[in-house]
Amino acid sequence: MAETAYIPRLRAEYDKSIRPKLTEQFGYRNLMQAETAAADLSLIAGQKAVVTYSRVAIATYKLRENQPIGCKVTLRKAKMYEFIDRLVNVALPRVRDFRGLNTKSFDGRGNYSLGIKEHIIFPEIDFDKAGETWGMDITVCTTARSDDEARALLTAFNFPFRQ
Repeated sequence: MAETAYIPRLRAEYDKSIRPKLTEQFGYRNLMQAETAAADLSLIAGQKAVVTYSRVAIATYKLRENQPIGCKVTLRKAKMYEFIDRLVNVALPRVRDFRGLNTKSFDGRGNYSLGIKEHIIFPEIDFDKAGETWGMDITVCTTARSDDEARALLTAFNFPFRQ
């Protein structure tokens, strides 16, 4: 008996409707051209976070060399689609006084960045057990060559941009 591979809901929608629409809109010739804290972060991302360390000492900030200062996760394929789906449909609607994402946060090369002030908007984090809240930066890297292409892709993924 052959098992069917799990395909995230957003990936199936991308393959079925979003990619063909973007291919037609931007005239892609090739279909592939359209592709594209540590414990809490690991819970949110579904993958182990990597701790980052300082490289230099800065006395003003009481920072020593090789001191842990942050963590990061790079998501690809199914985990990336699952995270984007939870971010757009669950986490962002839980942000207090949310008025939409800034459309000026593109970098000119098709990547989009957004900042979140409280990590407790994700359902994986138990509000009662969270000792403190911390923010995070999320960067969505795409293979789009321009901001317009990336905006069209993220709009198709239901990113709630301001009007």
